[in-house]
Amino acid sequence: MTAPAVGPVIVGVDGSPSSADAVTLGGWAATTLETPLVVAAVHPAPSAIGSGRVDAEWISDRRAAAERALDDARALPSPAAEYRVIASSSAAHGLHDLAEELGAALIAVGSAAAAPSSRTFAGSTAERLLAGSVCPVAVAPAGMPTPPGALGRIGVAYVDTPDGRAALATAARLAARTGTPLRLVTVVAHGDAARPFLLGSDAERAFLDTARESYEEALQRAAESVPGTPVEWELRSGDVVESLAEMDDVDVLFCGSRGYGPARRVLLGGVSARLLHRARRPVVVVPRAA
Repeated sequence: MTAPAVGPVIVGVDGSPSSADAVTLGGWAATTLETPLVVAAVHPAPSAIGSGRVDAEWISDRRAAAERALDDARALPSPAAEYRVIASSSAAHGLHDLAEELGAALIAVGSAAAAPSSRTFAGSTAERLLAGSVCPVAVAPAGMPTPPGALGRIGVAYVDTPDGRAALATAARLAARTGTPLRLVTVVAHGDAARPFLLGSDAERAFLDTARESYEEALQRAAESVPGTPVEWELRSGDVVESLAEMDDVDVLFCGSRGYGPARRVLLGGVSARLLHRARRPVVVVPRAA
C-alpha cells in the first residue's frame, strides 16, 4: 500500500444545498488518498476597534449559523471527519489559511446557488480560492447526480506545458490509488482560432496536419510517462471549453493553472475559468508547477 498523502482534504460548507456536494466529493478524495477529512465552516471574525468594528451580536449570529452548517454536514454520509468553525475575514481566506496551516492535499467546495442542475458554477468563495490556493481546489457540480468513484475513470485536460504536466502528475497519483484508468484529452480549437493569421487554405491544412501530429505525439509521451496506470488519450477538435465541459464519463476532471504567476499557487486561466461555470463533472484545478 502506498503511503498516505501529506495533509488532509478540507471541505468548505456553508449550510447551502451545495455543501452536500462538497462533502461527497471531499469524502471520496479523502478516502481515496487515505488522508484525514476536515469539514470547516467560516464565520466573520471581529474587526479591530475602529470604523470597521462589527456588531458583536451579528458576529454571534454568524457563528451560530456556521455551527448549524457543521451540524448539517455531520448528518451527511461521509468518512470520519474533524469539524471546525473558523473565524476569518472571508470564507475563502479562512479556508486558505487552514489549508496552509495543515498542509492540505485538496480543498473541496460546492457550486454557487445559481448553478444549473448537474453543472459546476464557481461562486465567490471558489473564485477567491482559485486565485492563489496553495493546494488543488475541487468544485463539485450542483446536485452531483453520479458520485465520484462510480464511473471508474479520471480525466485530465492535457496540454504539453509544465502546468499541464503538473495536472497530469496530480491526477496520476489519485488514479494509482483508485486502480482506474486516466483519460487524457487535448482539444484543438477549430477554424480561425487554430491557424496563424493570413494563412491560405493549403498552408492552413498543412499547419493543422502538423499541429495534430505534434499534439498526438505529446499525448503519447504523456501516456507513457505514467507507469503502472492504464492511460487512454484522445485528441479532439472543436470549442475547447464546450468539449471539456460536456465530458460526463469521468469521476473528476483535472486541469492546470494558467501559465504565468507565482509558482505553487492555483491561478485560473481563460479555459479553466470558463470551464468552472459549466462542467458536468467535478473540476480540480492544480497549482502552478514550480
